[in-house]
Amino acid sequence: MYLVKWTLGSVALALGVAVASPASAQSAVAIERSGNTFHKAVCAHGNQLGTARCFAHVVTDARGEEKDGKGGNVSPMATPSGYGPTDLKAAYKITTNGTTTIAIVDAYGYSKAESDLATYRAQYGLPACTTANGCFKKVNQNGVQGSYPRDDTGWAQESALDLDMASAMCPGCKLVLVEATTPSFANLAAAVNTAAGMPGVTVISNSYGGGETGSSTYNSAYTHPGKAITASTGDSGYGVSFPASSPGVIAVGGTHLVRDASARGWGETAWSSGGSGCSTVYAKPSYQTGALCTKRMEADVSAVGDPATGVAVYGPTSRRGSGWLVFGGTSVSAPLIGGIYGVTGHTPTGAASIYANTASLNDVTAGTNGSCGGTYFCTAGVGYDGPTGNGTPNGTGAF
Repeated sequence: MYLVKWTLGSVALALGVAVASPASAQSAVAIERSGNTFHKAVCAHGNQLGTARCFAHVVTDARGEEKDGKGGNVSPMATPSGYGPTDLKAAYKITTNGTTTIAIVDAYGYSKAESDLATYRAQYGLPACTTANGCFKKVNQNGVQGSYPRDDTGWAQESALDLDMASAMCPGCKLVLVEATTPSFANLAAAVNTAAGMPGVTVISNSYGGGETGSSTYNSAYTHPGKAITASTGDSGYGVSFPASSPGVIAVGGTHLVRDASARGWGETAWSSGGSGCSTVYAKPSYQTGALCTKRMEADVSAVGDPATGVAVYGPTSRRGSGWLVFGGTSVSAPLIGGIYGVTGHTPTGAASIYANTASLNDVTAGTNGSCGGTYFCTAGVGYDGPTGNGTPNGTGAF
């Protein structure tokens, strides 16, 4: 697989379409390409120091228009494109439904979270998860059911993706959406601490990140023994992202997932834009080895992330509308792995159990996410590597 980045202007020129004037260049949208699939980040690249950006990527056409994988939006109950719960559970051999509570931490508001989630779950025959039946809860970063932040379409799309992936892997789990006021590390850390303090929460999923500089102030929020805290490794290829580099989290990379003729029935390679790398800030945890990286290495584990082999999501298409879309990014991977922790109901301390149970993972041995002199930092191979960690789930044994 390969990645090409475009702007709306460059795509328009390639297609012989009129382009915007220089005065409107600030509105250009970065369009990326994985194989024959166009996609774009729903949270803009280039976030400021001390803030995070979400890592969801929505599949588009060559002009950057969001699509469902079939050329347009589909009616709510039509069969959507992209992998659904049955596909994902089959790929990773997850056979039970779980009973614990998963918290999803994101920034800004998502006023249609409950109704969009209901459409996704109804489409796939998953049990209803509502406020009324006690399955769904939404709170602000202080734990209050009300006084929510303003809606933001990109972050709301991220929240939709996270809720749907947690549902796909753990349909019996309860869900809590914790909305940080802004994507500052300070507010996101406050939201994580709120999630950790909520009764019944055993999993906290985080599909966002930023630079490590100054992040140590917020590291304690991502260290809660007895909670499975997952974090996406990023969407810009080889390079470290916080909170994935925090020793207390399970850092989740991305793969390209396809059906094949193997005994497993599925094959995976490293996604070329998934994150990985060696921290410059955080000490190597006791469960990690490898002499080349003397500090914390990411990822620990991985799951589907390439938009070219994306997942179906029902979520915002604008501030007012919703529809079926196809998503990729390590924003898929983190809540998916979080859902598997939800299935087990275990109370881990960091990623130690993953390193102790590598026989219960699918080793991903091909693909790269950048240039690192051919080392395991950015090159998939037998055993541990940065882009895919120890591999992908093969049942629940490693979790």
